[in-house]
Amino acid sequence: MEFHKIDASLRAQRGKGPSARLRREGVLPAIAYGSGHEATAITVNPKELLAAVTGPWGRNTVLQVAVDGAEPFPALLADHAYHPVSRDLVHADFLRIDLSKPVEVDVPLTTTGKAAGVIEGGTLRQIFRKLPISCLPSAIPQFIEFDVTEMKQNDVRKVSDLTVPAGVTIRLPIEQTVVAVDAAVQEEVEAAAEGEGAAPAAAPAEAEKKAPEKKADKK
Repeated sequence: MEFHKIDASLRAQRGKGPSARLRREGVLPAIAYGSGHEATAITVNPKELLAAVTGPWGRNTVLQVAVDGAEPFPALLADHAYHPVSRDLVHADFLRIDLSKPVEVDVPLTTTGKAAGVIEGGTLRQIFRKLPISCLPSAIPQFIEFDVTEMKQNDVRKVSDLTVPAGVTIRLPIEQTVVAVDAAVQEEVEAAAEGEGAAPAAAPAEAEKKAPEKKADKK
C-alpha cells in the first residue's frame, strides 16, 4: 500500500459556530486521537481527504497527517459526516495508528465466476459483503476474492475456505458461512407443480358440496 499524505493545521476553537465558519472558508474541522495521544483538534482540506479515501483502498487508506509542517503521523479515517443536503463533508475523525502493530478494518469480499448451481437455476447468496480482518497497516488488502464457479446448489463456503494474503486474519469463526448457493427457485417450481397435480382430486368433493339436496316426495 502507498500511504497518502494529508496536510493539516491546528485549530484553537471548537464548537458549532467556529466549525461552521471554517466550513465556509473551505476547510474541514476534524479530530485526531488514539495511539496514546490526546485528542487534537485540526483542520484539513476536504478535497484532499476525499481524493485519498476514494482510491483503491477506500477508507482503509493509510494517511500520513502532517500538522503545521511537523513530522507526519500515520492514521486511518475512523469516521466522517456529510451534510444531508449538499453532501459536502462536515467533519472527520482520524485514528492514529502504530505501523508496527495490527489494525482492525473491514475489507470487501468479492466473488468471481458464475456458480454451477446458479446456472442450474439456483441463487447465489453472499452473507458478508465485507469481512472484518486484522493485519499490519501496510498489509491491508484492497479486497478478498473468492471464485464461486465450482459451487453447486445447496453448497456453502465458510471462512476456512477463503484464501487471504500472508499476515491477514479474518476476525470470524472458521465455520462461519460467507457464501451459499440456494436452490429456492427450483423448490418453488416443484411445490407449484405438486399443487397443480392435487387440484383435480379435490374437484369432485367441491361438486358434491355444491349439489342441491333432493326434496322428499310428498305422499
